[in-house]
Amino acid sequence: MHLFHEYLVQQLDDMLKKSLVVVFYDPRIEFLPFFDRELPEVGKGYCDLPQVFIGDRLTYLARYTGSFFGLRAAVEPITSHDKPEPLVIYLAGVARDRQTSVLMELEKGGVCYEPQLKRLALNVLRKKFTDGQIDEMLRPATVTYEDIVSFLAQAGDGAQASVLRTLFGGEKSEVIIAAWLADESKDSSIEEKEARPELLKLIKVRLGLDLPESSSVTEAREKTLRYVLVGEFRSDLSCEPPATISMVPGVSGLEQIERLREVAETLRLKHPEQYVALANKAAADLNLESADINAAHLGKIDTFRFEERHLLGHAGELIATKRYDDAVLIVADRGRSFWVDRSMRRQAQWELSRLMAELGQEIERIRPSMGKTGSNPAYWVSAYAGNEGWYKVDALQRSLETWAAKMDEEPETEKALAVVRREHEELLKRMAEGFIKALSGAGWTVSGLLHQTQIYPEVVQTMGGPTAYFLVDAFRFEMGVDLAKQLQGSRDLSVRPAIAALPTITPVGMAALLPGSSASFTVVDHNGKLGASVEGAVMPSLNERLKYLKAKVPDVAELTLGKLLGTPPSKLGQLVGDASLVMVRSQEIDFMGEMDGDLLARQVMDTIIGNIARAVKKLATAGIENFVITADHGHQFSIRKDEDMRTDNPGGDTLDIHRRCWIGRGGATPPGTIRVTGAELGYQTDLDFVFPTSLGVLKAGGGLGFHHGGCSLQELIIPVLSLRMQSHKSKLTKKNVVQLCSLPDKITNRTFGVRVVVMPSLLTVDLIALRVVLVSGSEQVGQAGMVVGADFDRASGVLKIKPGSEASIGLMLTRDDCTTIRVVVQEPTTDAVLDQSGELPVKLGI
Repeated sequence: MHLFHEYLVQQLDDMLKKSLVVVFYDPRIEFLPFFDRELPEVGKGYCDLPQVFIGDRLTYLARYTGSFFGLRAAVEPITSHDKPEPLVIYLAGVARDRQTSVLMELEKGGVCYEPQLKRLALNVLRKKFTDGQIDEMLRPATVTYEDIVSFLAQAGDGAQASVLRTLFGGEKSEVIIAAWLADESKDSSIEEKEARPELLKLIKVRLGLDLPESSSVTEAREKTLRYVLVGEFRSDLSCEPPATISMVPGVSGLEQIERLREVAETLRLKHPEQYVALANKAAADLNLESADINAAHLGKIDTFRFEERHLLGHAGELIATKRYDDAVLIVADRGRSFWVDRSMRRQAQWELSRLMAELGQEIERIRPSMGKTGSNPAYWVSAYAGNEGWYKVDALQRSLETWAAKMDEEPETEKALAVVRREHEELLKRMAEGFIKALSGAGWTVSGLLHQTQIYPEVVQTMGGPTAYFLVDAFRFEMGVDLAKQLQGSRDLSVRPAIAALPTITPVGMAALLPGSSASFTVVDHNGKLGASVEGAVMPSLNERLKYLKAKVPDVAELTLGKLLGTPPSKLGQLVGDASLVMVRSQEIDFMGEMDGDLLARQVMDTIIGNIARAVKKLATAGIENFVITADHGHQFSIRKDEDMRTDNPGGDTLDIHRRCWIGRGGATPPGTIRVTGAELGYQTDLDFVFPTSLGVLKAGGGLGFHHGGCSLQELIIPVLSLRMQSHKSKLTKKNVVQLCSLPDKITNRTFGVRVVVMPSLLTVDLIALRVVLVSGSEQVGQAGMVVGADFDRASGVLKIKPGSEASIGLMLTRDDCTTIRVVVQEPTTDAVLDQSGELPVKLGI
């Protein structure tokens, strides 16, 4: 039998397999030859109904002969059974009555089939002919079943059904056109095999472009390409198209527009490099880059490169005019496109716009609530550190500034960035002024809140068993929240705010975290130098604090974060030993901030969170189960460095001065500052303290970007994380789950891309969680910033991907002092390495 018969039989067999009864309506009597000549009777059954084979399935065949009631009665002996035998009811010359059909019960219980000859034939003819040829075959209104059989027989007799389809591997029409547009290599074959008329006909039938018969293959390509690209561009534009494309014929009909779009999309997917060159040339020839097109009227398809740049600029304009919600929608809709996905630098620009818009949204969300907080400082702390607290604006600002610091190109939306930074500064200014006013009005105490001096007795000592105690210099509350996200899955994980001791500088805050400080803590003038005193022990520096700690906890194991990360797991257990307390110190944020105040501090902020999480998991493998992580103080971080930020110093007898606090005796209280006595802060001292009441800094040297010592929420509210973590093995293994692909030979830009391929899982999971980081030596020096093809949570750095799929990862190197790095794929809960690159040399700027 012929292909059309086999196809129709397969359709019927599939329906019978599912429902056993098929009601076949043929109002135009198009399929009568199939039933009359191609289904020979092989026997009779109930009421002498004939039986035929549908494929290998013995099936009753009942026909309509003028009476619906007679037909229903004839099949009743078959259909009355709970599971009837296979039955096809053929109704020639009858259209289905959807309201009062006598056969409605059979139609609903089985399958109602209403095929159209031409539509059904298309699926079979396309195996032998192009759509241009098929269009000619099916154009006459009188095409019959026998005609379809004849067309197929001609191809089967050895006639060349379609030269184009042969040349292009039997692909469908739109794929053939796209391949021809992208590649000239088959032009000579098209001419030699006299297939040019077939090509022109195919273009006319599928796309609606009627080219002269005398057109050469080259001329046809140039005109067709313009027609496709301009047609797609026009169809996605919500305004009058520019005059420069008026000479390109328009597309008529939705069906042809859809086909044209399919050709363009096939070019982008299957021939991306050729598409770039072709689209760029077409845009240049048509002068589209300088066309007066409002970016708001551009659609969702990036036909030309200039559209992506216009839209990014439009998003920047929206941000600059504080239309943050609209900007977020633009970035969500257009931050992924052909042109963006091809370039990490373009992705970085769009990501910057997203971060700016989201920061702007958060600023707008917070601003109204600040006027409703009242004069109780505890309410201010609750508003700042609560579930939807103001700290989120700090996290978004950190993400934005960290991202901007790592970009290899200057932001294209500088005006928008300046607006968001200014709005953020104004918000922080109001926040600082309001909180300091409330704090001073309450006598410099915040009732009902954990104080820094209480952390050791009320948190550390209550953990039960050996505890790792992390003291992280300048660790803001929002950073603690993000760290908790990287430690998800731990038992009893909590993050709470605590009030740091004033002034918020390292000698004071670190001493306040030591055992004994809750009962006896003050600050003193120690030989002309500020020192904290706990139980009479004066501690002006680290050496004195460590000496005091070892006297209070003789078996303490003390190490820096860098030493912990650099110690091999086999030796870490020996280093920790049976210590009841493991104290881990980190000064990276404060050190970089004080040294540089801007670039390095921004670069290290994200990696310090990841490195602390790595350190926690590493200690867990050494047998430590209890963890407390906190800070000596937070910090303010500003990009603006104008001299109007500086405030005159109080003068007088100065014991110590920092950018955000003055300690001494006498002197003046400059405008924009507040003076507090030691007694007001609960200290047994005659020292006074002067703090800026807003965001200003004292003339104490150093940069204007990074500072602490004052009374703002960002400086005073510190995170207290407590958790329990047991070491356990990963369920995933390198060899059966993850592979890193598309790795560069060397790192020449801070932003670069890799692919992660996840094999079909041996585990019964819908999604596999991964974290991709950059590691130099033993420290994390970068992480994923953008992910395509998987769900991605920026705060935790975790991406979730389906087994059997892949994701493109945009990685950001956050340290410039690395000579080599490794790309490492980890399981987030254990840091187990699932795959990693070799050492990749870092050659930034090459």
